[in-house]
Amino acid sequence: MAGDLFSFSLNPYTCICLESFGKTSVCGIVGFEWRAEKMCSNVVVGLPSPPNLNGTLSSPTPTSNTKDGDHLVMNHTGVGGYKWRLVIAYDGTRYAGWQYQSSPPTIQCFVEKVLMQATKLERKDLSLVGASRTDKGVHAWGQVAHFVTPFNYDSIDSIHAALNGLLPSDIRVREISPAVPEFHARFSAKSKIYHYKIYNDTFMDPFQRHYAYHSAHKLNPAAMKEAAKYFIGKHDFSAFANASQKERVRDPVKNIFRFDVIEMGALLQLEVEGSGFLYRQVRNMVSLLLQIGREALPPYIVPMILATRDRRELAKYAMFAPPQGLSLVTVKYNEEHLRLPSGCSTTSFGRHYTIGSCKLPFY
Repeated sequence: MAGDLFSFSLNPYTCICLESFGKTSVCGIVGFEWRAEKMCSNVVVGLPSPPNLNGTLSSPTPTSNTKDGDHLVMNHTGVGGYKWRLVIAYDGTRYAGWQYQSSPPTIQCFVEKVLMQATKLERKDLSLVGASRTDKGVHAWGQVAHFVTPFNYDSIDSIHAALNGLLPSDIRVREISPAVPEFHARFSAKSKIYHYKIYNDTFMDPFQRHYAYHSAHKLNPAAMKEAAKYFIGKHDFSAFANASQKERVRDPVKNIFRFDVIEMGALLQLEVEGSGFLYRQVRNMVSLLLQIGREALPPYIVPMILATRDRRELAKYAMFAPPQGLSLVTVKYNEEHLRLPSGCSTTSFGRHYTIGSCKLPFY
């Protein structure tokens, strides 16, 4: 039965279809009824809105996709695979960070779970990798991840809708796009942008409590701006990094491209962009800026602490800032890593639904 072709009719979403292997033909769908009819030698899938993703993982033999009426014929050679990129937004309040662990739940856990449901692949086969291992309680608007499959889509709008339909409401896939083989969500990153929000007023805005740190001390933004300039450039940030048991020892020298302190009424938004960041580096830098903003320390203490390369030196002056104020906003890549593979469709940003005109019987 290997190599046999089946025709599937589905309503309304088809997520994945695989070539038959051995005596078993495999088709992954999100809910709903389906029927199979033996055809010829590959897989024919009936799609209401065909999914489309065409990022080759290891230059597989070219596939041929042809449409027959409402069907899409997909020939998969079994050589190599396909890779694509996700941009994910999430409210990290109730999660134990991004990185996979079985309990308590993490963002990666939920994303992998719905990908497994949609693709019928095992976790090890998906090889999901995130650009940043955000901590417990940290949010993201622009987390980037990639995963791989042995099959290709002709359109990715439907898989996009299916993933968001399965994910909890505080996690959303904003974009799905084909990826070139060289793309790696973490190691291809050129820079990352984080925002840290501080609500500086006598009482906390209840609508900001999960997304900003409350400082009842009156802060001096001018002093914080002056101090933030000392972080810009290439430095050894050992004094601002916590030890992590989950990661191997990393190069402590990082390049900070900008560090802005923006006043928005009672809200102070600290925006930092760098080539990379050590474990809890951003929150530790913010904690020192908070002490400087309270005028407990002078701005020039920043280069003094940097020069020590000793985390214990920072601990003498500041505790780390809590996680809820921090968000991963953007991960930047070189253009060659973001180019679409040849012959593939465009990025899916989701789709709008419309209501057609309704003709009532008495009109």
